[in-house]
Formats: sequence, structure tokens, C-alpha cells
Amino acid sequence: MPIKESELILNKNGSVYHLNLKPENIAETIILVGDQDRVEKISKYFDAVDFKTQKREFKTHTGTYKGKRLSVISTGIGPDNIDIVLNELDALVNIDLNTRQPKEKLTRLNIVRVGTSGSLQNDIPVDSFVLSTHGLDLNAMLHAYQIDPVTNPEIENAFITHTNWNPNKGRPLIINNDTSLEKKLGSNKTFIGVTATAGGFYGPQGRVLRLPLQDPELNHKIDSFRFNGLRITNLEMETSVIYGLSKLLGHKALSINAIIVNRANGTFSENPGLVIENLIKYTLERI
Repeated sequence: MPIKESELILNKNGSVYHLNLKPENIAETIILVGDQDRVEKISKYFDAVDFKTQKREFKTHTGTYKGKRLSVISTGIGPDNIDIVLNELDALVNIDLNTRQPKEKLTRLNIVRVGTSGSLQNDIPVDSFVLSTHGLDLNAMLHAYQIDPVTNPEIENAFITHTNWNPNKGRPLIINNDTSLEKKLGSNKTFIGVTATAGGFYGPQGRVLRLPLQDPELNHKIDSFRFNGLRITNLEMETSVIYGLSKLLGHKALSINAIIVNRANGTFSENPGLVIENLIKYTLERI
């Protein structure tokens, strides 16, 4: 049965609704960034850029780097945007947009997030890189899907107990990265650990301006959590949803973040643009 027009919305030119892309416009290796301005900071290193488009915060450049075809796509901020991007990317490669039928032979994308984040650990300084072995989902969006097959209940239960997690927030989830991508992008230049993904920037990440928090001690509970050598290294707004949806859809995913803030000691990078530039170069050389 074809997928209804209301469920898979296409633009008049046949492109997917939000990303404004057709299947031929993307590579099978995709770099995701939050900031649309960061797309050109990556594509400027390409040997050639053969396609560009933008709709709202979703900006795409596709081209070649040292003979490898790559796409760079900006997602904007937050789990809800990742839900749009991952589903529409999968539709581009695994749904026939003419018949609206899933393809029999599925394509597996390589998806690498190059982002910025705040460290939760004293020993992970600003201007360093963190590679996410797991995503800790704190925002509950993934519960809209049949997520159980790709989660880690033993770790999740230990985290819930350790933090005395408020059940009104939705159950936290732990999702693994793709180990083959970890081997490609990991090195002695990267810290590794669990990346927590919040649903917002202020209260959900423990920041207080004028509104009191439901649990003022949550950040300390998060950074003190340990499970069989795992610890939560950093906090941002995208990784766990990239990992969860990629696992469910059959794609490979890895998240690597430039640390521009250390929440444990209250420091901020003196030159965040430089550390992001260094991470871009590092990722392109290894991807």
C-alpha cells in the first residue's frame, strides 16, 4: 500500500518537504551539523561542490573531498529537528518517491554528527573532542517509536536509580553508536564517553535564569553516574536521537563534538571557532 501524501509530503518538484532534496542530491556519507553557517565551513574544503540548497534551517551542500562523495546538512537545534532530518534522509534512499513504496533493497547511510557540546567532567577540557560511544536520551521523543530493540535497559535502570529520575519526564534511554565508524574516527585525540541529549538548552540542561528547576541536583547526578566503566561526558541536544533513529532505520551513526564549555568548572573556550575548525579538519581526514 502506498504511503499517503499526508504522511510523506513532497514539494511540487518532487523533493522531500523539509530538506528540499531529491535522491540524487545526497551522498551515502553525510555529515550533520546544527548551525547552517557551519555547512560552508566544511564544504570549503571540498574539491568540488556540485549541489546546494536551503529551506528554513536545513541547508545542504554535496560534493567531493579527496575523491569521496559527501553531503553536509544542517539540522538546526534539537531532537525534533533530528526526527525530521533522519526520516527524510531515509525516505530519500529507501522509499521510491514515485510509487511511495519502500524499496526492497535498502541503502545504509553513514551519518556523522560534527557538533559542539559542554563537558560535564573536570578532566575533559574546553577545546577537546568527545566521541560518543552511546547517546543518553533525556528528552523522550524516541518513545514515539518502537525503540526497545535498540536500547540498553540494564544501564538505563542503573541511571534511573542513581538519579532518582522523575517518571513524569519519560524514561531515559541508552543507544549505542556504530562501532565501525568509531574505529574510523576515534584516536588518541578524542575522549570517549556517553553523550546526554536534552530536549532544551536552559532548564533541561540545568541552567537557571529566572525559573527554578524540578531537580537542581540533576547535573551532578548525571556527571557522577558510573556503570561498568561508562560515564557521561557531555551534554547537548541531538546525539541520542541520531543514534536511536539510525539504529531503527538501519543506518550507521557516530557523533563527535567539539567541547566549547566545561560545565564542571565553569569555563568557556577562548576561541570556539578554532576548535570547531580543528574538529572539521580532523573529521574530513578520517571519514
